[in-house]
Amino acid sequence: MSDERKKVLFLCTGNSCRSQMAEGWANHLRSKDLIAFSAGVNPGKLNDRAVAVMKEVGVDISSHIPQHVDDFAGLEFDLIVTVCDNAKELCPIFGGKGTVVHNKFDDPSEIIATEENTMAEFRRVRDEIRDFIKNLEI
Repeated sequence: MSDERKKVLFLCTGNSCRSQMAEGWANHLRSKDLIAFSAGVNPGKLNDRAVAVMKEVGVDISSHIPQHVDDFAGLEFDLIVTVCDNAKELCPIFGGKGTVVHNKFDDPSEIIATEENTMAEFRRVRDEIRDFIKNLEI
């Protein structure tokens, strides 16, 4: 029996925050119709604050490992979602029938503020990504 779920790749610059949250939300909220992956064009380290704010809502992304988009070369996706402008500009061409969609989310790791305000920004972006995933059409 084949898996009929749609494959989605969330692509960001560092695959450390926004794309990881999107992958986590998609696999948490849409596991019946989606299989989600994430990657970066210049992967870094998984963002601890992203892990923390996702844990607050019951989504564990602590075991996620940032991956380079080239790690997915040769795979076919039904949808590729770029979540930042840099990834949109550098998004490689994937073969197959996949559609590329751009939905920019602010980068909460760029905020320079108190810890309380920084975490509030991470929560705001987390919730925006959640709403996007809930309404994502493939």
